[in-house]
Amino acid sequence: MQSPHPIRLTLSQPQSWQTLSYQILDIELATKDRLVAPDDLGDLELPPGIDTRGGVVISGRAPIWLYAYLVHELHPTAWVACYDPRLGAVVVATHSRQAQIGQVFPIDPSGKPRPRLCPAVMVVGPPDSGKSVFSHALFTTLLPTYPDIYLQRAHWDGEGNWILELDEMATDADREAYKLANKGSLTDGFFPHHAQAILNLRRQKQLVIVDVGGKVQAEKVPLLEACSHYIVISSKPEEIAPWHEFCGDRGNLKCLAVIHSSLETCETVHKQEPWLEITCGPWVQGNPCGVPPTLLEQVKTLLPRTS
Repeated sequence: MQSPHPIRLTLSQPQSWQTLSYQILDIELATKDRLVAPDDLGDLELPPGIDTRGGVVISGRAPIWLYAYLVHELHPTAWVACYDPRLGAVVVATHSRQAQIGQVFPIDPSGKPRPRLCPAVMVVGPPDSGKSVFSHALFTTLLPTYPDIYLQRAHWDGEGNWILELDEMATDADREAYKLANKGSLTDGFFPHHAQAILNLRRQKQLVIVDVGGKVQAEKVPLLEACSHYIVISSKPEEIAPWHEFCGDRGNLKCLAVIHSSLETCETVHKQEPWLEITCGPWVQGNPCGVPPTLLEQVKTLLPRTS
């Protein structure tokens, strides 16, 4: 018996938005660990039933190279869009006047009604406390059980998920070089852009984790308006109060936890009300600790119960 292909492609029936006809091509990584390799493309086939007179919206969590392959394979269709949950369906190829390159259609491939905004948790704290490492660890720990969550990087330091997912051969110097090569700078539109992206994600996801830079800045107020909760992670106890004032008092966000970040391996719960306060660590690239169960359960209170 032939084993199932590690990449599962599902095609929807034709749908419409205004005068546009389109189908959704949904990607599912069918392996237990959700890992696929480039050689999996060798025997991958598009599902039958594609209506080339309309467009196709590619959707799903998958590597960039898989998206590039599918856009190429869908060349005969009128247009092709890639779904970005922060924006909508972004047209990346077209052979028709139906759509233009760069046009964004407000299409939600899930088709699920979202009666309310999901929670959005800002992860804040001073520099060098492990915010990005902790955010990534929390995201990857929750993802297998809650695939409909999202990690939004709302800073310009160049440290995306891919930096944290480099293999063990990558040195600290390698990671810093990659970060510097991709580092941006603050503009007037930077935080309003991310605030709108967070709101769009909250309309579609079950939880949004927002990794924010390490300084209390007035420019970040749009993020306060877009989020609902916050977690402080700090290696310096004296730096915690300004974040409570900024997020709790000014932003009226609810505090979920305060993490005293330690470079030593430890896990000590200090209190659980009115928020969880815990010392744990280390939150360092290449050797992070696991998310403590008590902290994980605190975050899960924001998510739907699983059966």
